[in-house]
Amino acid sequence: MLPDRKEYPCQVIDMSPGGVSLNAPVSGRKGDRVVAYLDHIGRVEGELARLFQGGFAMTIQAGERKREKLANQLTWLANRSALGLPEDRRFERVTPENKFTQVTLGDGRTFPCRILDMSRSGAAVRSTIVPNVGTPVTLGGSRGLVVRAFQDGFAMEFSHALTEDELRQQFGAVA
Repeated sequence: MLPDRKEYPCQVIDMSPGGVSLNAPVSGRKGDRVVAYLDHIGRVEGELARLFQGGFAMTIQAGERKREKLANQLTWLANRSALGLPEDRRFERVTPENKFTQVTLGDGRTFPCRILDMSRSGAAVRSTIVPNVGTPVTLGGSRGLVVRAFQDGFAMEFSHALTEDELRQQFGAVA
């Protein structure tokens, strides 16, 4: 996502805990704030550092703990195929067919939201509200707790793991 708040597809060319090069159909200007949602990594935020044919490079703005976690994740990704390592999650992450739904707070207020991705155990959601970690919420018909907050949304863990049928019924076919 560029400063105009529009989202564009991108593909990682090269990545380290301090920066990432992306193939992208659109780029901004040097110094622009960029937010990227990357498969197996999640949300990274930084500044556009340089432009090149077909994409751009960006710095990654993260604290020491997040950089260390990112370094571990990149090492795991680099080695998983060679070592035959399994996916490092309880359940596979999927994108629902019905991405647009609503989140309900404990007091009954509802807000529109967009599901970024989800699994049988939880979901990452973009929303105009960002509840505090530990806040009880309901997504569609599934209750849970907010486990992580980020600038434009939050991640929640369902109170119980959903079956694949429950995922399909509540959020449509998953891919």
